[in-house]
Parts: sequence; C-alpha cells; structure tokens
Amino acid sequence: MTIRVLVVEDEPLIAEAHRAYTERVTGFSVVGVAHTARDAMAVLRGEPVDLVLLDLNLPDKHGLDVCRALRAAGSGTDVLAVTSARDIAMVRAAVALGVTHYLLKPFTFAAFQDKLMRYAQYRSQVLAAGEVAAQHEVDRVFAMLRGESTGSLPKGLDAGTLDLVLAALRADPSGLSAAEVAARTGTSRVTARRYLEHLAEARRVVRASRYGAPGRPEVEYRPA
Repeated sequence: MTIRVLVVEDEPLIAEAHRAYTERVTGFSVVGVAHTARDAMAVLRGEPVDLVLLDLNLPDKHGLDVCRALRAAGSGTDVLAVTSARDIAMVRAAVALGVTHYLLKPFTFAAFQDKLMRYAQYRSQVLAAGEVAAQHEVDRVFAMLRGESTGSLPKGLDAGTLDLVLAALRADPSGLSAAEVAARTGTSRVTARRYLEHLAEARRVVRASRYGAPGRPEVEYRPA
C-alpha cells in the first residue's frame, strides 16, 4: 500500500526538493505540497494523508500548531518534522505532540530515505492485525522508529530465523526442546540451540528441565 505524503515547506525550492526526494523512495507518493499552515490544513481536510513532512518555521503559524490542530481534530496522521530548529524544548514539544521523526536540515538523501523506510516498517507493524505477544515485539516497533538494532544479534544469527524460532515457541507455549524447534523451523538442532540460548540469555525465553525419559533430563524452552 502506498504511503500518502503531504510536504509542508515555505521555501518553494526546498519544498520541491523534499517532494522529489519522497518520490524517489519506493512505496511513497506525494499527494500535495503546502507553503503555509493554512494551506496544509486545507489539504489535510480534503485529502487522505498518512504522513506530513512538516517544516516548523512557517510564515503564518508555527508548525507545531499544525500538529496541535491535527490532534485536536482527532487525526491519526503521522508527522515527520523536517526543520533546522535545534532547541531541545522544541524537540520535547514535538515528541509530546506525537511527532514520529525529527530530521534536522540540512540532510542527505540517504538520511531522508532512512527515515522514510523506517517509518514504512513501523507503519506495516502497527497496521498489522492481531496483538503483540510480548514486550520485545513492542520494543521492536519502537526500535524501527529510533533507528536502533531490532535484535542486537550475535554474529551468525539473523532476525528471520530468530522470528521462526519465536513463532514455533508461541505455537506450543508448554515448551519445546532444541530438537523439536529444529524440526519445526527446518534448521539443525545445533542452530536451534544457538538461537534458543541467545533468547534465554536475553530473557525472552525461559529454560526448564523435562523429565520422563530415562537418563539425563532434556532442556526445554518456553516463551517468557
């Protein structure tokens, strides 16, 4: 699904640059460009907009007033502040008003693209059906926005396989051994154990001893 973007910037040349940057990022489309707060609100009342690229220093009203108007109207439209304002009080005010990202001018296309792609990942997560299973999934969503590593995985481990291991455990919360996880995920027992031990050290799963068979008890893992 295409993410619909409104560019709000009082300088026409800069506005055009932001429009062009946005159109270069796959999955994003500019539905309008506004040079004043009044024009921005007019577009927002008439067009479905997912994300506003918002300059804070507008000629008729401060950009954060646009945010306040959006929230007062009950709008869930996300806002990415694109500004040269470096005052920490301004940053705090932006956060309090639900600004998703804060990008300082000047910036490169790479930095701009990174913000948009992280926003797209975040949006795909929060619009997904269902509920989060645990705290780490909430942390992952917020990490997408902050630009942090979502897994902090040791060398040799990857997020895709980690998700498969977690999914297998959630499907059978009574507990699985490394061999059972390996069978469900298509990995080797050694690989499954590496991921399970990493999750246990991160306190995302708990270890327990499984008794019943002769000999040494088997270790099983359960979601934390």
